[in-house]
Formats: sequence, C-alpha cells, structure tokens
Amino acid sequence: MDIGFSSTAELAAAIAQRKISAIEALDAQLAQIDRHNGAVNAVVIFDREQARARALLADAATARGDTLGPLHGVPFTLKDAHETAGMRTTVGFPPFADYAANQDSPVVERLKAAGAILVGKSNVPTMLGDWQSDNPLFGRTSNPWDPSRTAGGSSGGAAAAVATGMTPFEVGTDMQDSIRLPAAFCGVYGLKPTEHRVSLAGAFPNPGGMPRSVRLMSCVGPLARNIEDLALIYRIIAGPDRADTDLAPVPVEPMPKLELKSLRIAVAESFPGFPVAAEIRAAVESLAAKLASAGAVVENAKLPKLDLHDDLSEGGALIGMMLEAAQPESPEQPTPVSRWFAALARRDRSILAWERFFDSCDALLCPVAMTTAFPHCKPGSPLKIDGKEESYWMLPAYGAVFNYSSHPALAFPCGQDRDGLPIGLQLVGRKWSEARLLGIAAAIASLTGGFHRPPGY
Repeated sequence: MDIGFSSTAELAAAIAQRKISAIEALDAQLAQIDRHNGAVNAVVIFDREQARARALLADAATARGDTLGPLHGVPFTLKDAHETAGMRTTVGFPPFADYAANQDSPVVERLKAAGAILVGKSNVPTMLGDWQSDNPLFGRTSNPWDPSRTAGGSSGGAAAAVATGMTPFEVGTDMQDSIRLPAAFCGVYGLKPTEHRVSLAGAFPNPGGMPRSVRLMSCVGPLARNIEDLALIYRIIAGPDRADTDLAPVPVEPMPKLELKSLRIAVAESFPGFPVAAEIRAAVESLAAKLASAGAVVENAKLPKLDLHDDLSEGGALIGMMLEAAQPESPEQPTPVSRWFAALARRDRSILAWERFFDSCDALLCPVAMTTAFPHCKPGSPLKIDGKEESYWMLPAYGAVFNYSSHPALAFPCGQDRDGLPIGLQLVGRKWSEARLLGIAAAIASLTGGFHRPPGY
C-alpha cells in the first residue's frame, strides 16, 4: 500500500483485515511527515510516544479479535485549536505556548473512541485570526503546490497535511471560510456543516475556564482527499453531546447515492459586487455545462434579494460582539444588549431568505474564494485578481456568506489554473442537509477530476 495517500477507509480496512498493522500505518505516516514537512511546515506539534502506545494497543486488540471502531488504528493530525488531553493546544499564540488541556474536546474524544490515533497538531494563524497560517511560535505554512504561496487559513496546516499525505483526514474550524478556503487552495475537500451540527466545546483553548462566547457562525468540520472520507469523519463527529447545549437533535444520516439526472443545481459564477478570478468563473461555467450534459437540471441562480456586502458587515459585527464578551474586562462603552438582539433579527432574515432559495434547488454551485492560492504577503495587503487590486478582506467572502446564513457548504477541487494551482469550488445546501450535500458532491466527482497529488509528493 501507498499508506501516505491511502484513504481513511482503506487504511481502516487494511488494519482490520491484518494486511498492515497499526504500527506500520503509524510509521509510514511519520515517515511521510519527516520526508515532506520541512517544505511546507504543516505539522508543528507531535506526540510520537503516545501515538506509538495507542498503535500497540490497537494491534493488541486486533490480535484478540476486537475492534476499537471504524477508525481502528488510523493515524491522523488535528488542527492546533482543539483541546487535547496532555498535548499542547496553542493556536499559535505565545501565552498559550505550554497550555495542555485536562481532557479532550468532544470531537477529539469521538475520534479516539472510533479508534483513531492522534499523531500531532497542524499549523494555524495566531488565534485563528487570518487566512494565511503563520504565527510567532511555529512560523509559516506554505502551499504544497507552490511554496511561495499560502496554504490558506485558518486551517492551512490541516489542508496542507491532507494534500501531502501526512494525514488521511483532518478536522478544522470555520467561522469565515476557514475550512473551505484552505481546502480549495491545497486541492482537497472540506465540509462546513450546518451551524450547531458539530460540538464547539473545546474547539478553542480556554486555560482560564471562561464562559464560551463564540456560539454563532463558527463550525467544526472535516477535510479529506475524497468525499467518502469526508462523509465518514462527519458522521463520527456530528450530533449532540453533553458539552455543547446549542447542538440540535437532528439525525445524522448516511450519505445517499444520488443520480445526476435527479438533481437540480443552481449556478452562480459570482455574487453581486464580489470579485472573482476569470479562471474560477470559467471553472464554474465548465462544470455547469458538464452537469447539464450529464442530465442534471442546471439553471442560473436567482439569488435571494439580500445585500450580501451588508451580510458580511453584519457577520463581522456579530463576531466583534462575541469577542467583546470574551474579554476579561468590559470596554468603557459596551455594546448594548438591544444591539445584539437587533443583529440576531437581521441575521434571521438572511437565514430565512436562503432557506426559501433552496426550495427550488438541491444545491448552489458557486466559487469558494475570489482567487486561487496567492503569494505570501502581509495580512491586509491588496491581492491582484486578473491584474486588478482587490481588498484582502474580500478573500473569504463567498464562504463567509454561508457562515452568516448558517447553511452547510462543501469545498471541492475542480481543475487547476494557468499557474498549476488548484481551483476550488463550493456546493451549498439547505440547513441540516449535509448527507444530501455529500451525496451530490459524490455524484459530480467524476466530472471534476477529484484530488491530485501536488508535484513532488
């Protein structure tokens, strides 16, 4: 087996069938990291000793005829944001450099209960606060397709690790395109579930035990090299737990097998006033034509009558209010509670408008970012799109719209641009429709080209 680029499901099956041992899988994964991590700096924290101990336990269980779950013996890395018992969680922030939680977050607990073996943590921007993964503790993560360019953020190390075979899957966090944008930049798949579908408890380090303030817009979801692995990890981590009381008791359904001829796909090559590179627009057009030729009902999207720029501004204001509430001391002029409720009411109108939009289609096909991976730069620097300078802060706009609306959205690779960089597109569906959205992505995978290894890996 080429363990580095085997899927999660293939690794689990090979270990269960005793074709390889958990120790062999772990050693192969660590060898892949040792061979390639220096070029991209994706994995920055390790616990090799504990990973080896867990792999030995997994092999002992196999020898007894026992199974630890659907991920029995599968090694993986995890974004340096999730709290993990006995392993540092720093979010690239020097005051958290030595912080290790006393217990695993519910997401980590579920992955370990399924038999997966945590090897290390992947790199992020400081406090998850940028769309480039760079911080004073571990430095910068580079794009495996071109080291002069960013892998994205805030799940940049996660996406680069998946793309280079250092891990079969990852779990990122997404408040403003932070799973989907790096997935697109690195040429892998990433799912932002419906808000309140996956536990946010322990999804950010909390050394002081402060009340959790980030309760809206932020989501936790998987990254992988194929749709089947995305669906597998999603089903393991999704659903109610006893730590996050916001989670909805909505059934987590298996991914259905869908025929293209049964699908209604709305297509938006861009959103009003949102910049997008011509090659990304062309990729949307090309895939739409292929879908129509394959029998799907494809039509130009009649987007909700919303001011999407205002939605982005209101989303930013909500984030600001949540961060204000997280500060140890109140500002001199705290935001009135009435402003919070007014902001929620404004958001409700957008959520309901998008829900009505999905009455007439199964999914929306659109860009996930305005550009492919761009050269490393100072945050806030203008970005060139087809020779024209555009605002850095519009970078995640196509994804952030659906953080504000709370709808599930899936990034997938769809070819390459003239520079050989991956083009990522986005499918968006009705709230709580992750299973169907995954099924749609699986149905169109043969038309998109799927995952490709970066050169040299």
